Amino acid sequence: MSEPVSAPQPVSKAKVFARRLSSTLVLWGIVLGAMFSGSKLISDYVFAAFMVSLACVGLIEFYGLVEKRAMICFKKWGIAAGVLLMIGTFLHVTGHLGIHGSPARVNDFETSFLIVFVLGLCVLQFLSKTNTAGILAISTTLFGLMYVPWLLNFIQKINFFPGINDNGKFYVLYFILVTKFSDSGAYAVGSIIGKHKMIPRISPAKTWEGFGGAIVVATGASLVFSQCFADKMPGMTPLHAVILGVILSSTAVIGDLIESLFKREAGVKDSGNFFPGIGGILDLLDSLLFNAPIMYLYLRHVLTHP
Repeated sequence: MSEPVSAPQPVSKAKVFARRLSSTLVLWGIVLGAMFSGSKLISDYVFAAFMVSLACVGLIEFYGLVEKRAMICFKKWGIAAGVLLMIGTFLHVTGHLGIHGSPARVNDFETSFLIVFVLGLCVLQFLSKTNTAGILAISTTLFGLMYVPWLLNFIQKINFFPGINDNGKFYVLYFILVTKFSDSGAYAVGSIIGKHKMIPRISPAKTWEGFGGAIVVATGASLVFSQCFADKMPGMTPLHAVILGVILSSTAVIGDLIESLFKREAGVKDSGNFFPGIGGILDLLDSLLFNAPIMYLYLRHVLTHP
């Protein structure tokens, strides 16, 4: 007689967290390694290629979640637009179009792009002979474009922020580290003393104690990093480090919950299978997506405001 096949043992939450954290560190280690390489060719174009790849895979995963909910979207058009948006922003912030130097110019480009994109989606709906859910298709496609590539684009705008002597990469490194310390603090404190659930219908593992741990650990990391690289981060004082630590850690938790909401509605555990046993790109980006625009806006309107 053949031996019965035993069911695979479930992977512990600690192992899943460790895998996702290590994957995130490797992923962003490649990006940051390119940024700090000292070679402009590598720091610019490898960085851009990696950002476009993240946006493309992230969009594929997001539209996959939409399809699992049996909702319609213009998937191919959304992915193509996401790639063009990332490339267009890169060409603007690096001065290839001759208009580098004003953050407002690249923001105007993105706004114009989104307007044209919405108009294009409406034209697609006009020409469609089978889709009768135009509002839904346009809405899901547009939201995917804004949720992934548009939010990711703020990392490019931080990295190439004008007027700070090419030190934008230190702000990118800063907000990524603070965000990941937030994730680690939330997991560690929540695992040890977490009792009060935040929103159990969306993420049963999230606790208010973990949320407090995220804020404390991330704020401490923010203070340490900002002091170590004070000469590379114009305008960053201990007070700003505390404010950003609290804001970024809070938004990181919210960003994680937002992606958990999408996955729960789609009936899946992970956004994709890009990393077997770990999840998809969105699982690694979720807490960073909304922190990128916050870091950019704080840098532009507070830290470098005259």
